[in-house]
Amino acid sequence: MTAKLLVVGAILLAAAGCDKQRAAPDEQGAAPPPIESSKPGVCASGGGTVTDAESAGFFPRAVGDYCIDPNGETRAYGEGASGTLDKVCTELFDGECEVYKSYGLERVVTLRYVDGKGSPGSVSVNLSRFATKDGAYGFFTKRVVADADPAENAPASLDAGGAGALGTGIAYVWRGLYVAELSYTNEVEPPEQLKASSNRILPGLSSALGSKLSGDGVPPAGVAALPAANRVAMGISYDARDVLGVAGTGPGAVGYYKDGSRRWRVVSIVRADEDSAKDVMKTLKKLSGAQTLKGTTFDAVSFGLRSDDSSPRVEWVFGRLGARVVGIGDEEAVLGQGAAAEEQAKVALTAEQKLELLKRLVAGEPKQ
Repeated sequence: MTAKLLVVGAILLAAAGCDKQRAAPDEQGAAPPPIESSKPGVCASGGGTVTDAESAGFFPRAVGDYCIDPNGETRAYGEGASGTLDKVCTELFDGECEVYKSYGLERVVTLRYVDGKGSPGSVSVNLSRFATKDGAYGFFTKRVVADADPAENAPASLDAGGAGALGTGIAYVWRGLYVAELSYTNEVEPPEQLKASSNRILPGLSSALGSKLSGDGVPPAGVAALPAANRVAMGISYDARDVLGVAGTGPGAVGYYKDGSRRWRVVSIVRADEDSAKDVMKTLKKLSGAQTLKGTTFDAVSFGLRSDDSSPRVEWVFGRLGARVVGIGDEEAVLGQGAAAEEQAKVALTAEQKLELLKRLVAGEPKQ
């Protein structure tokens, strides 16, 4: 009897071992699900609809092969929406939420476009509304230029809305109080194919969306006053609060310029009246080491500035005539910390060149 029990026990253990071996693949993880793709003909009915009443008129239902996902959802956050801005921070923007808020974010709507031909390609759209046009334009330039040198790494210009930019798999559109961010994804495409697909799909969607956004497409006055000659492509940033980070200067535009090996930046500030522009100059003259320039027919000052302790010192000259304030400074991106003077001289304008350029710009040199 005991022998029979031992035999049965051995058989059961062997069976259990076989079951364990068969279960091993499941324990290691099931095969990943197939890549989600829309079904061919999903756009046949014209595409989905936007359930957010405030922004419904901004989104074209279909552009080319792509349409609003009929099976997707529209999510809205902020003023007049079911979701709060705090919720958008956790659901959509992650660690970047404070950047959006610093430009006056009021409202966000997000939805998705899918390929009517049935590929896994899709375009996610985040449409942000800001409290002021200055804030919206400033955020747009933050996305385009960020903290990089536009001469080395900048998206291409895109004709959409008031201003547009196209990168690999991403596009930005600004108009009035709005900035749209369009992101193309396709998990089966290698990088080069993804770039080609996004370059084919995003411009049309961006242009169609930009044409429907409300508000004007005229940039802030400081931007319009920047000279065009020698400006780097997409080389404009806009600070909606205090240009150059100097408290009290107020909003202003910064242009990035290049002529041969020499680089420089131009600050353009346009105020509502002459007294306000004078206040900007008073603020600049209070900076450490600032010196009033003599021998000019307009109010002028020079000073050095560092963006932080690890950054090189940038030498600036500023001048004012009427309600306009203009500044010429070194291009920080090409100034090496502690670099020899002869090396810096190869990439920067001399003090005399800066002053000569300042005189021309303050006098109203044509933008060309």
